[in-house]
Amino acid sequence: MGSAARSTRSNAAPAGRQSHEARSAQRPQLHVVSNRSASGAAKRGVAAFWEWTKSRSTPLVHIVVAVVFLGACLLGALLLRTQMSSNSFEASRIEQHITMLQQDVEDDQAKLAQLEATLPERAQKMNMEPAKGSLSIDLQGYQPAGEGAH
Repeated sequence: MGSAARSTRSNAAPAGRQSHEARSAQRPQLHVVSNRSASGAAKRGVAAFWEWTKSRSTPLVHIVVAVVFLGACLLGALLLRTQMSSNSFEASRIEQHITMLQQDVEDDQAKLAQLEATLPERAQKMNMEPAKGSLSIDLQGYQPAGEGAH
């Protein structure tokens, strides 16, 4: 029986050379993990998030701030437009009400003018005569009886 030839392969590189895998692999960063209260965990989470954003080439905080600012501007514009629309409807309703009141005043003035025009005719039908000589009283020096006795 013939023995099968065994070959051994190794990942070892000759001295002085580094393998491709050794050059591309980086050493992982180690972090200390401690067991603290839940409120401390939130602070550590925020701190870890802050450090993570600083480690990036474009800070995520800037992107988040920009998105929040744009969202706030959009919401503000929507609220402003809604308020302006509401004010516009209110103004048109008030203008309609003013127009109706003006028409009512004009109608009442026309009715009053018509009644004043027919007043002499109605007075004659009721056998009334115009007043002869007007009577007027001058109250310039008037003092009530109770005040003059002092």
